[in-house]
Amino acid sequence: MKAAVVCANEDVRYMEYQEPSPGPGEVKVKVAMSGICGSDVPRVLHNGVHFYPIVLGHEFSGDVVEVGEGVTRVKPKDRVSGAPLLPCMECEDCQRGNYSLCKHYSFIGSREQGSNADYVVLPEKNAVVFDKSIPYEQGAMFEPSTVALHGLFQNDYQGGEYVAVLGGGTIGMFTMQWARIFGAKRVVVFDISRERLELARRLGADETIDTTQEGFLAQAMELTGGRGYGYVFETAGQAPTMQTAFSLAANKAHVCFIGTPHVDLAFTPAMWENMNRKEFKLTGSWMSYSAPFPGREWELTAHYFATGQLKFDAGLIYKKMPMSQAQEAFQMFKEPGLVKGKVLLVNEG
Repeated sequence: MKAAVVCANEDVRYMEYQEPSPGPGEVKVKVAMSGICGSDVPRVLHNGVHFYPIVLGHEFSGDVVEVGEGVTRVKPKDRVSGAPLLPCMECEDCQRGNYSLCKHYSFIGSREQGSNADYVVLPEKNAVVFDKSIPYEQGAMFEPSTVALHGLFQNDYQGGEYVAVLGGGTIGMFTMQWARIFGAKRVVVFDISRERLELARRLGADETIDTTQEGFLAQAMELTGGRGYGYVFETAGQAPTMQTAFSLAANKAHVCFIGTPHVDLAFTPAMWENMNRKEFKLTGSWMSYSAPFPGREWELTAHYFATGQLKFDAGLIYKKMPMSQAQEAFQMFKEPGLVKGKVLLVNEG
């Protein structure tokens, strides 16, 4: 088969590669589309892979073409996405259903061959069947949707409150939508990009705020009558948005950091006093799994994609490119601010 193989730093080659076969309990998927995740970028551009050569890709959709011995739930021609985590299922965290916290895990697309290829093999339990009415583009966004929903669960989310979503990227857009589906009083999306804020409004945001504008914090607080936001979700992994989260939180709020920072993060004593005086709860969120594996995050995404309540918009996609142009696709991320939205690698034919 052909695959986009990371052979060295900044060196992705579209080349012949060993085609995988499904073993017992596994399914083989012909990949239609594979998304580039933010976590893939440093793997390619900053020597971030575990080994060379490696086929990346863990946000994908496609069709089952072959199943291994003992597979009963999934059948050929099923349209599927894939949960990329391969937990050990034996450690204390796994036994408690906290699969994201497994210290002995493997992962499709970083430690195992991923979906930036013609085919990928995964365990039957990791194959998430979805309705054929859902396009492959949307199916490739299961993973970011589940990451967003896991953040809501981690933040003990309930409806009836003002919700702030900091960051209008793919995960931020899904976080906003999940908050609305589960009954937010009002959801406000914060970003620096006018295009992303327009997309947020198309997808259902009640309000959007451009954080490059002077006085945006006062504007944001005014929307809540000065009380602040009962739930705050940081999805960008940027120091300014993480600090802003502390300012937006209401008394007794719930604040969740979904985004992963890549620079040192510092809070002044005044910022930190926000947490003490407001007595808000701060939590992190990691990946997207619950019991029974892979969890309700994946089950609910399939359901709400199928009903249309979890919306898909072409604006979520920055560009679709042939899998053969994976090298060019990753090079785009070297220009700060260029890529706004998901880059999808497409297998043609």
